[in-house]
Amino acid sequence: MSENKQGGGSPGAPVRKLISTSATKATSSVLPYQTPRLRDHYLIGKKLGQGQFGTTYSCTEKSSGNLYACKSIPKRKLLCKEDYEDVWREIQIMHHLSEHPNVVRIKGTYEDSVFVHLVMELCAGGELFDRIVAKGQYSERQAVELIKTIVGVVQACHSLGVMHRDLKPENFLFDSPSEDAKLQATDFGLSVFYKPGQYFSDVVGSPYYVAPEVLCKRYGPEIDVWSAGVILYILLSGVPPFWAETESGIFRQILHGKLDFESDPWPNISDSAKDLIRKMLERDPRRRITAYEALCHPWILDDTVAPDKPLDSAVLSRLKHFSAMNKVKKMALHVIAESLSEEEIGGLKELFKMIDTDNSGTITFEELKVGLKKVGSEMMESDIKALMDAADIDNSGTIDYGEFLAATLHVNKMEREENLIAAFKYFDKDGSGYITIDELQQACKEFGLGEGHLDETIKEIDLDNDGRIDFGEFAAMMKKGDSGDGGRTMRGNLNFNLAEALGVKDPASDSS
Repeated sequence: MSENKQGGGSPGAPVRKLISTSATKATSSVLPYQTPRLRDHYLIGKKLGQGQFGTTYSCTEKSSGNLYACKSIPKRKLLCKEDYEDVWREIQIMHHLSEHPNVVRIKGTYEDSVFVHLVMELCAGGELFDRIVAKGQYSERQAVELIKTIVGVVQACHSLGVMHRDLKPENFLFDSPSEDAKLQATDFGLSVFYKPGQYFSDVVGSPYYVAPEVLCKRYGPEIDVWSAGVILYILLSGVPPFWAETESGIFRQILHGKLDFESDPWPNISDSAKDLIRKMLERDPRRRITAYEALCHPWILDDTVAPDKPLDSAVLSRLKHFSAMNKVKKMALHVIAESLSEEEIGGLKELFKMIDTDNSGTITFEELKVGLKKVGSEMMESDIKALMDAADIDNSGTIDYGEFLAATLHVNKMEREENLIAAFKYFDKDGSGYITIDELQQACKEFGLGEGHLDETIKEIDLDNDGRIDFGEFAAMMKKGDSGDGGRTMRGNLNFNLAEALGVKDPASDSS
């Protein structure tokens, strides 16, 4: 699937692996469960854009009056099982990335006999593509801000084991028409989950932005950095680095063409900007700069000093956050994780499989340690053990799937009202509206947890000191920052990009 954006049309349709016309039409559903009717909850408004597969409309939520965008994909366009899987994967990936501030957030999914509908955040400011056309080109200062956002999204995708595969200015939207509007990534229709060292061969993407190794049918996540480099070249000059009158001509240029830094406006653009573009448009993916390295490039960094270590990956920072929580919060997260829909946790399931190398259904200390060591992390064994112990709620010595979900759920899932209510009800066995110490002790038994420190934990949560926890107190605990039992200082270089953790650091460096 592609072209799933909220804005207007695109000058070049995506390249897509051709599907045999003899493919039998799938009759199954995209979603593994039944949904309410879209029109029972939303009023559909004007058409915002038309893509290759879906049409996007504005819509209004009846209960709140809030405006959203709704992309409706007609099932008659889904010609085979693979197409159905593509839509389902897109939904899972959007949920998986939904906490990132520069990714369009998905609100809900609906399906009937004719359509699949994706309701998402409305971006009213139009496409980056349209602004480039209107502006001609950007100043270096303006380009820095935009490319920092774009490469930041790439880095977030890669640290969560996702390859976008169709980065282009049409797939970035502004949240409002103002000059300082926030840029949001959209259209994950061609995105895939990937494992370290895994190569892909299907030719996907959009002509001007596609990396040379895609055309050679052997590629990994480095292709997203190439596409971002093409966008940067266009931002600064107003034209693509490799172009021709025909698609085959464009592809020849991508494979063999020379990068033009002589024509206007390049003589007036800083050497530092050109250096970054050269490194992003390096034809050999093994030598191409990574998204993280691009974010540390002097042209992009605000201050001239690079950070002394890469940012924690999303998963490692979530594990650390989890390790600082009190017992009640950890149990509540476990309850919430079990109640989430398959589409919301599909991405975390892929990450779990990536670390669980022997497919045993549990992550051992060795598997976690090997994953961290592979990316040159210098975490001490005691620190890795501390993370392990924190996530291992039932003290079995391994992290099972439920524990992994609880420990890596993003905060926006735990703070949603319906999830908080479900978790509160789990503890409030007698439905009194309060959680008592007896009910907490019962929950600890169910989770195989010791009952130590429960008095202290209740004191910490029980704001009015009546010896029990009401829903307001419970919600306040779930929403506040953590420094509860189990908080530990992490030392060493936490350079843990999970998508690379269990393979060679640069998937393309394996020439076999």
